[in-house]
Amino acid sequence: MKIYCGPGWALFGKILPGIIAIVLLVLSGCKEREMTKVVPPPAEVNVITVEPQTVPVDVSFVAQVESSHQVEIVARVNGFLDKILYREGEVVKQGQTMFLMDQKPFLAKVEAARGEVDSRKAQLWTAKANLDRIKPLADLDAASKSDLDNAVGAVQSAEAAVHQAQAHLDEAELNLSYTVIKSPVTGVSGEAQVREGAYLSAGSGANLSYVAQIDPAWVKFSVSQNQKDSYEAEAAAGELILPSKSETHVRVDLSDGNRYPHTGKANFADPSYNNKTGTFTVRAELPNPDGILQPGMFVKATIVGSKRPNALVVPQRAVQVTANGHVVFVVTSEGTAEVRPVIVGEWVGHDWRISKGLSPGEQVVTDGFQHLGPGMPVKVAAGRPTVEAPPTPASTN
Repeated sequence: MKIYCGPGWALFGKILPGIIAIVLLVLSGCKEREMTKVVPPPAEVNVITVEPQTVPVDVSFVAQVESSHQVEIVARVNGFLDKILYREGEVVKQGQTMFLMDQKPFLAKVEAARGEVDSRKAQLWTAKANLDRIKPLADLDAASKSDLDNAVGAVQSAEAAVHQAQAHLDEAELNLSYTVIKSPVTGVSGEAQVREGAYLSAGSGANLSYVAQIDPAWVKFSVSQNQKDSYEAEAAAGELILPSKSETHVRVDLSDGNRYPHTGKANFADPSYNNKTGTFTVRAELPNPDGILQPGMFVKATIVGSKRPNALVVPQRAVQVTANGHVVFVVTSEGTAEVRPVIVGEWVGHDWRISKGLSPGEQVVTDGFQHLGPGMPVKVAAGRPTVEAPPTPASTN
């Protein structure tokens, strides 16, 4: 077999050693760069050192506003409604007239009763005059004992008749006063359920309207049995300090997130549980001079006053949520980053209480952990990051 070797092959044979030398030079350069690879500097982070401290424990509930004194307005006598004298939905004062019934029949009864009183008083005067005549005669034996007894009995009977007639007059005047239907309290008024000309029947149970006192206002919310048992167990273990009744205050946040300017105190706790919901009702009373709280409003009620001693807290931004739960970055004694699983509790302002996973004295990364990984070297920045003033404490309930 004959192999052809032309001029091209001769030229290739001459340059092949040079190509091989260039390839070897490139490979050796890559290996040298790998050997001299620069190690990145430690990541600079901000940390806080967690130390035990006493923190407030505020527990929030969905609550509803109620009137502290709501009165249903009803008719107390039978008759026709003549006038409606209040503006529906507005505040009415105690003693303000709301409804006026037709008074003519009641005025007539008052006059009739007054006439009866006058008639009975005249009879009493006659009986007393007769007694005054007979008594001296009886003393002189000019009149019989029977005549004296009859005269005395007539006076007593006339006096009783006057009392009875006066009672009828008082009843007639009382019924007349019932035709002027007034508000028994100061509060917001409801819609009138009847109109002029309607016949009102006393004792029918039909309401004409209502007046709801709103200063002070009541706020009601429900506490579950599990919550109550949990707080009592923590208190028994010394993990929670519950306030006394005089120190238990209730704060309210409105539906728009604004803080209601007044605080109140719990004034009632139902001693029994609702067998359907497993909760019991707690009621707080708050001043409401400006009428901001209206019956039926939903608000957030927060019980304040409890304290948790020896708590470990970290800023909320230091806690990350992963598929396996909450974690924080901790700086180890070797100056490296460690991912630490933790169990979180309630929020305390801008901080989050850590119930498990941290020990006092450990350093938790608050800023700069975005590019950290387990085992990476870290450098703690000089100084401690500024902690913002805590906002309204929230609750996980």
